[in-house]
Amino acid sequence: MVSFALHGVGVSGGIAIGRAQLVSHATLEVSHYTVPASRVDEEIARLGYAIDEVQKELTALHGTMTRSGEVPGEFGAFLDVHWMILNDPTLSEAPRKIIAEQRCNAEWALTQQMNVLIEQFEQIEDPYLRERKADVVQVVERVLKRLMGKPGSLPGAVAEERTIVVAHDLSPADVIGFKQHHFAAFLTDLGGVTSHTAIVARSLAVPAVVATHNARQMIHDGELLIVDGTNHVVIVNPDRAVLAEYRLKQSELELERQKLKRLRGKPAQTIDGHAVELHANIELPGDLAQVQEAGASGVGLFRSEFLYLNRIGLPGEDEQFEAYRAVAAGLAGKPVTIRTFDLGADKSHEGLAGLTRVAPNPALGLRAVRFCLAEPKLFLTQLRAILRASHYGRVRILIPMLASVAEVDATLAMIEQAKESLRERGEPFDESVPVGGMIEIPAAALAMGSFLDRLDFLSVGTNDLIQYTLAIDRADETVSHLYDPLHPAIIRLLSMAIGDAVRAKVPVAVCGEMAGETMFTRLLLGLGLRDFSMHPAHLPAVKQRVLTSDVSAIKPIVDRMRRTDSPAKLAALLDKINA
Repeated sequence: MVSFALHGVGVSGGIAIGRAQLVSHATLEVSHYTVPASRVDEEIARLGYAIDEVQKELTALHGTMTRSGEVPGEFGAFLDVHWMILNDPTLSEAPRKIIAEQRCNAEWALTQQMNVLIEQFEQIEDPYLRERKADVVQVVERVLKRLMGKPGSLPGAVAEERTIVVAHDLSPADVIGFKQHHFAAFLTDLGGVTSHTAIVARSLAVPAVVATHNARQMIHDGELLIVDGTNHVVIVNPDRAVLAEYRLKQSELELERQKLKRLRGKPAQTIDGHAVELHANIELPGDLAQVQEAGASGVGLFRSEFLYLNRIGLPGEDEQFEAYRAVAAGLAGKPVTIRTFDLGADKSHEGLAGLTRVAPNPALGLRAVRFCLAEPKLFLTQLRAILRASHYGRVRILIPMLASVAEVDATLAMIEQAKESLRERGEPFDESVPVGGMIEIPAAALAMGSFLDRLDFLSVGTNDLIQYTLAIDRADETVSHLYDPLHPAIIRLLSMAIGDAVRAKVPVAVCGEMAGETMFTRLLLGLGLRDFSMHPAHLPAVKQRVLTSDVSAIKPIVDRMRRTDSPAKLAALLDKINA
């Protein structure tokens, strides 16, 4: 057998070695034929039956997910999206009309309507919403499998072999069904860093490479594969030497993971005595178990907008309160920082359709605090819910995407209004709940002084800070290679933001992806950072890096990094502090 390598986008790190199991892509196998007039009603009924069966599949999956505490909470939101698509008349009713008018088979009618919907999605400016066309395809795929008499899930993996799923694309519902088989990795033709397959793979800590373009065509069932999610490569039919090398790497990674677990109860402190707080980022209350398992100091970023996404209707005050209270109480005295909803840009809710519009450049439009202040009723509802939860734990409020003092003052006035409302209702809450702001716009980093006088703490969101500073859409794969946390401008902005806060004795954290990448841990320590917030899975490795760091030795090198404009010199100096 010929050995070869495929390159894609590694969206979940690690190494997996196993046998390929191909997933049929039914939309590529649909034929077209004419149905006799006498059988048109029967064909329409066949489509209806297939849709009903898929509804039952999704219901069963949702039940399995609810009963099992092992499945990440975001899967429920994905299933809700697929349920809504399946029941939308543009997908469930329009194909029936096509069958009746064109007298064609149900499979063909369904794929024709799918193509119409995909074309409509392609016209959407918002990159996140545009990518949701993949959900339409995945729902159609499930219905087609029923129509074509194919199973809705994979057969069980061979017990003695670790199995790697190879597919044109995968839906979150597929992956939930696959979970019981303990597949070693996922490999797909399509996808990107924000695709559902990527999100699912990272949540399950399973290696995954997407956007390989033609893996499904080039790989055969049963072939031996190595999936290296860290280095974005897939090796097909590796020779003995390569296989032995990767088995060794795999063993080393597993040993390292076990060693890191032993650090769980150890305080994060540098060699020269600097105490460091390591917090976790979460999206939903169900993520709390991961936070506790990682031994986090608390929750440094609760992305509350995920309570609004992928659902019918908006969450009310009581629903939000219960979610916030569950986390605050569950942390048993440790702090939780709740970011007010950051809707807009790549995150939207169809229930807000009348309040928002498809902007020419959504990332620069009505989003985050701008949207909150433009819709005070929605904002006050959330603020009341957060304040009520503050009675049950150490809650802090974080305001995203601040750019001006006027936004800070308006937000503080809204918080006071929400407090007064609760006082009138006799609801208990923390009167002195800390309020902080996110530094993720260059203007905010450059005008820190005005924020330091008004806010109790700050949190630097490096994801957007880098995106806005370099004018790069990190969700756009054509320019994502230009997304550079080590750009001289980024180093200077971080130095300015962290340094100003430290000098003013205002607590400051970094909650973007940089906080969870060990290559940047010592750089951030050298800039004066003592509070990191990251995905719980990254916390043990960052803690190890903190424990082996000497800030007094790092700082002179970091000072040189602040003064250089050369990317090559910056990279060399970063290597030096990580040596």
